[in-house]
Amino acid sequence: MLAPTQRNQASIDWILFSVFFAIVLVGWLMLYAVSYDGDGGLWFSFDSIIGRQTIWIGLAIVCFIVVLSLDWRIWSSLAYPIYIITVISLIAVLVFGKEVKGASSWFSVFGYSIQPSEFAKLGTALGLSAYLGQTNININQFGKLLIAGFIFICPAFFIFLQPDAGTAMIFVSFLIPLYRAGLNPIIYVLTLSVIFITLGSLLWSPYLILLFILIAIYLVWVYPSKNSRIPLSLLLLLSLFTIASYNFVDYRYLLLIILCSGFYFAFVIYKEARYKLLLINFIIGLTAIGIAFGTQWAFDNILKPHQRDRINVWLKPELSDPHGALYNIIQSKTAIGSGGFIGKGFLKGTMTKLNYVPEQSTDFIFSILGEEQGFLGSASLIILMTFFLIRLTIIGERATLPFVRYYAYSIAGILFFHFFINIGMTIGIMPVIGIPLPLMSKGGSSMISFFIMMALLLKMDQATRR
Repeated sequence: MLAPTQRNQASIDWILFSVFFAIVLVGWLMLYAVSYDGDGGLWFSFDSIIGRQTIWIGLAIVCFIVVLSLDWRIWSSLAYPIYIITVISLIAVLVFGKEVKGASSWFSVFGYSIQPSEFAKLGTALGLSAYLGQTNININQFGKLLIAGFIFICPAFFIFLQPDAGTAMIFVSFLIPLYRAGLNPIIYVLTLSVIFITLGSLLWSPYLILLFILIAIYLVWVYPSKNSRIPLSLLLLLSLFTIASYNFVDYRYLLLIILCSGFYFAFVIYKEARYKLLLINFIIGLTAIGIAFGTQWAFDNILKPHQRDRINVWLKPELSDPHGALYNIIQSKTAIGSGGFIGKGFLKGTMTKLNYVPEQSTDFIFSILGEEQGFLGSASLIILMTFFLIRLTIIGERATLPFVRYYAYSIAGILFFHFFINIGMTIGIMPVIGIPLPLMSKGGSSMISFFIMMALLLKMDQATRR
């Protein structure tokens, strides 16, 4: 007869386990397609892309099994030391690291490259989860929020210094577990507003964004007003007129009309003695205007030519050289589009074999899938990834311990940002910033790191679920 602890022990989440290894298998097959030259035995060569990746996957599986065999509380109790070690490794790589393509991001060990920034994602997830999992922590207190922000901004800063802006950007994903911890949604609204203002000033014009900012301020002023029917009607007409006339009327005239209208809306609010609202919106408005015009100034005067080219490739491709900065995107989109609905077939991708798509084993591996498997294969992978993320959140929600919950959301956030940005890069809706597709792109550090992350989550879920 089994002991009570054995009878009550749950099995690992086989659904998550299966989806995880299915994505790894798809990635392995795509890398095989990159390496394939017709002899059928290329992957046994340690010097080939698929040979090295097979070795890395084997090592990752060993790490996976070891983590599953350990008590998950070891990781919980050592969360802060692991986080500190990963940060120290990021500092050390700046001094002792091997420089590749202008970035000092790797340690060279016996001919293999180890990238500390990949393991920093695991360390940060553990450190932030341990902090948020403390009893009675209020993340909306300024001091608590400052510490939580420091936990993920600190490694992102050192990664940015390597420089590796793409990987540093992934650490923004830790805002997701902060939201689950109860961080005020207003912060996210303000963050999205800053992103809109920044991108809008580059994509269109700072003056058009200025008009939008002023209209938004007026809307905040008059919407809660006791007698808002007439002011809101006038504001609606003014907004429609501004948007419809921007390309036909000099923006200075439109700006003058909106500024004059602002005196009327300010007078409406002033009559109701809501001076605090006027002051707060005035400060926010000035800040937003500064961001809009400051972004354009920084783009023209601070960014280097190759950095401006990357942004133009994303926002204004018509200004980019199709044989230069725009070449990667054109080739990637051409490869994906050439696959049609059902694809050309496994190992039959002509653009893949002829290496027309640069970095097709790392940043642009999704283009191989699009060419060989077509829309059906690409859509199936995206659905599989979406189901994977949903399963991670389900595990987070059923977790009985806060540490496990926030860890699950941290991993889900990291993977979501990776999936969205990388696939977005290959189809031209996101900037090309050198972010690989997790579990699929070539890279040993990333593979081992994600295998450890998933093994730890599966072990946590198994041990805390009855």
